[in-house]
Amino acid sequence: MYLPNRFAETRLDVLHTLIQQHPLATLVTHGPDGLAADHIPFEIGAPTAAAPFGVLRAHVARANPLWRLSGTQVLAVFQGPSAYISASLFAEKAISGKVVPTWNYATVHASGELTAIEDRDWLLAFVTRLTDRFEAPRAQPWAVDDAPAPYIEAMLNAIVGIEIPIARLDGKWKINQDDTKADRVKIAAELGAGPIGSLMRARE
Repeated sequence: MYLPNRFAETRLDVLHTLIQQHPLATLVTHGPDGLAADHIPFEIGAPTAAAPFGVLRAHVARANPLWRLSGTQVLAVFQGPSAYISASLFAEKAISGKVVPTWNYATVHASGELTAIEDRDWLLAFVTRLTDRFEAPRAQPWAVDDAPAPYIEAMLNAIVGIEIPIARLDGKWKINQDDTKADRVKIAAELGAGPIGSLMRARE
C-alpha cells in the first residue's frame, strides 16, 4: 500500500478499533492457483510477546481450500469508512479553479502467517464468542446453545479455524492532511456527523 507519512496511522488502539468496527476483511492469499481473495469476518485479539500487533482469528468452511495454506503469508485488508470529496469544497476553487475531487478513507492492512486450527473446543469457544458479540445489540439475542447439540457438532465439523499472529500492521487515514486547516474544517462540516467527518474532527 502506498503510504505517505502524512497519512500513516500508527496508534495500535486506533488500528484495533477500526478492525473491531469493520471486522469483514478481504483476506489475500497466494496459493497453487495464484492470487485469491476471501471475505471473512475477523476477531482481533490482544498483543502477545509473539504477536506484538495482536492476533486475528476467524473460521472458514472446511470445503474452502484457504485453510490448507496454513504456514503461508497472508494479507488481511480492513476497509473502514470512506467518502467522496467534491472539488467545490476547496477554497482554491474560487481563486484559480485548480482543484480536483478526491476520496477520503481509513483502512488497515494486517499481514502474518496463517495457521489452521481444527481443535473442536477452540472452534466452539470462538464461534460462541463471535456470536455473542454480534447478537448482543438484539432485544432477544440468539445463542449457539439455542440450536440442538448434534446440529452444532455437525456445524463444528464443517468448519476450520484460522489464526494470524500479526507481523505487520499498517494504517492509512487519508483525510485531507495535505490541505489547509480551513479546507479540512469545511469538508468535515459538509460530511456532518458521518464517520469520515468524525475522523477528520478527531485529528484537528
